[in-house]
Parts: sequence; structure tokens; C-alpha cells
Amino acid sequence: MAIVKSNLLKQLSRSYPNFLKKDLEKFSEIILKEIKETLKRGERVELRGFGVFSTSIQKARISRNPKTGEKVNTPEKKTIHFKMSKDLFKKLNNEKK
Repeated sequence: MAIVKSNLLKQLSRSYPNFLKKDLEKFSEIILKEIKETLKRGERVELRGFGVFSTSIQKARISRNPKTGEKVNTPEKKTIHFKMSKDLFKKLNNEKK
């Protein structure tokens, strides 16, 4: 099951009942906006205990349409790379520290 923002806000409001839902929503919007803006600038985002987001540039190339075999120019574009932290890796694989 994928987590969507509404489910995340519900979990946050259950975990922190003393905060208003609109404050939690604003807080999450600010965090996500800052992550997006940082990645747009080409900088990396490190969330300790979770992982690192960084961007890399995929060079322009000539690819082909698999259905028709026709050659297609693919322009240069930025992609996002995520590397999980060792702590998260250990939690996902039920390893002890």
C-alpha cells in the first residue's frame, strides 16, 4: 500500500493530538516544498535515519519506440536518485544494530 498525503496527515494527527490538523498540513507542505526547491537547485537533501535524495542529469540520446522501431530524440533531463540510510535498511530487513 502506498502512503498518500491524506493518510500521512491522519497518522500525524493521531500521533500529535495537541496540534491542529491545519497546522500539521501546513508543516508537511512546507517540508515537501523545501525538498522540491532544494532538488530543483541541484542540491541534495539528507534526512538522517531515512536517506538522501539527489538529482542527476540524464544525457540527451537517441532512443527508439519499441512498438514501431522508429528512432526518437530524447532530450536531456534531470532524474531523482534516492539512497536509503543504513538505519532504514536495517529496519526494513529486520536486522539489529
